[in-house]
Amino acid sequence: MGKLRSAAGKVEFGDFQTPMDLADEVCERLASRGVAPGSVVEPTCGVGNLLVAALKAFPDVRAAHGMEVNEAYVGAARSRIAALGASERARVERANFFEKDWPSFIARLPEPILLVGNPPWVTSADLGTLKSHNIPEKTNFLGRAGLDAITGKSNFDISEWMLVKLMSWLAGRRATIAMLCKTAVARKVLLFGWQRGFKIGAAAMYRIDSAKQFGAGVDACLFVCEIGEASGQQVCAVFPSLGATSPSGSFGHRDGALVADTVLYDRWKSLIGESRHKWRSGVKHDCAAVMELARTGDGRLVDGEGERVDIEGRFLYPMLKSSDLAREGQPVPRRWMIVTQTFVGEDTAAIATAAPKTWAYLSRHRARFERRASSIYKGKPAFSVFGVGDYTFSPWKVAISGLYKKLDFKVIGPFAGKPVVLDDTCYFLPCASEAEARLLGRLLASSQAQEFFSAFVFWDAKRPITTELLRRLDLARLAAVLGVEEEFRERCGSGSRPAMALERAVEPAG
Repeated sequence: MGKLRSAAGKVEFGDFQTPMDLADEVCERLASRGVAPGSVVEPTCGVGNLLVAALKAFPDVRAAHGMEVNEAYVGAARSRIAALGASERARVERANFFEKDWPSFIARLPEPILLVGNPPWVTSADLGTLKSHNIPEKTNFLGRAGLDAITGKSNFDISEWMLVKLMSWLAGRRATIAMLCKTAVARKVLLFGWQRGFKIGAAAMYRIDSAKQFGAGVDACLFVCEIGEASGQQVCAVFPSLGATSPSGSFGHRDGALVADTVLYDRWKSLIGESRHKWRSGVKHDCAAVMELARTGDGRLVDGEGERVDIEGRFLYPMLKSSDLAREGQPVPRRWMIVTQTFVGEDTAAIATAAPKTWAYLSRHRARFERRASSIYKGKPAFSVFGVGDYTFSPWKVAISGLYKKLDFKVIGPFAGKPVVLDDTCYFLPCASEAEARLLGRLLASSQAQEFFSAFVFWDAKRPITTELLRRLDLARLAAVLGVEEEFRERCGSGSRPAMALERAVEPAG
């Protein structure tokens, strides 16, 4: 299947060659959907398996084109086409996707156009780490703003960039996009097109076993999208496999949002609103080996490398991580976190006087803190953290893991006389009292809330639970639906947070 690249090279080019059996199955599925192209294009054709499969499945194609940046692969693809006897209607050129004049090229293609392929399965951040030149110009092409751009949401899959561009370039043409890609990429590309009013017809997602086909541990699919005439319904059918004839579900675009279940969305959309209770993320520090401590059997503190730590308890808080929240039953803190600030940007120099042993410990590891890559720490006081405020120290919380695939809300109270803090893989509602936390916990555990969130959540996402998802639910409206409005007003009031006690004087138990 052509000359193999080095491991780093395979990452740089997102090199997952499509097995011939899978390529044939893809094109057979497209033919069964009624796709009958006048021209076929495979933008990153590799050794040409999908291009060859398309030439076999669509014998009436007048023109077929393959583009590939790797010279060895270009030669292999040309040989495959010659062996098929299709050299007169198919050609393969050496070309870099990011440098080709695609609008002019697409304008000359006979319709209907079929864009089929398997674009690179790699992110812009991965290529940045490799200092790759095989990458689009670094622009915030989805228009991320503020913290979303700073903290990583501006990172994107290279295939996402490519498919968004191809969809834009196909405006005004009759075409079908059929690409093997991550399911998350397919959803983002469809949302991009729907939100911008592109003429998108029928859309479908056929799940594939990426581990079997490519040795990749991601959720993947064949993404099929018709361009040229809007269907009137912004819905994508989801099929469990390439061979399936009936969809197992669908997702769609409703009221400006991408929803995972259109039926549940229509049932509970009245609960959408801006709740006065604000979901928060846990503390972000990016230095777990220093900031997160455990207790040995004799009560001593040890750091992430097993070294004994002798510090004051003033800046120590019992903590929970996503894995703790995901366990059955009531979570019990197994670690302690050093929280150096009560608000973002607070001067940390006072620690030297208030807790000299803590300051000395942090200072010994100053180099670790200075190596933190995120820009959120640049220009901030020494040993700064992020995602911290009075809410961090609320005595009661209702929390959920952002990583685990279940809607399991836990009520968290004080531990060893101190408020429990959460790390940045968790989300929580700060509560001033146990009564408030228990009520909110009941509301969130209700079938109505569970169905509401299920209308939005995509369980194959890297982080299926997000603050964006959680903040869509208006808890006051939910309380009204459940008939507990009075109790809600009594226990939660206006939803405003009273001042939280920032008690640092209590030493941790043990």
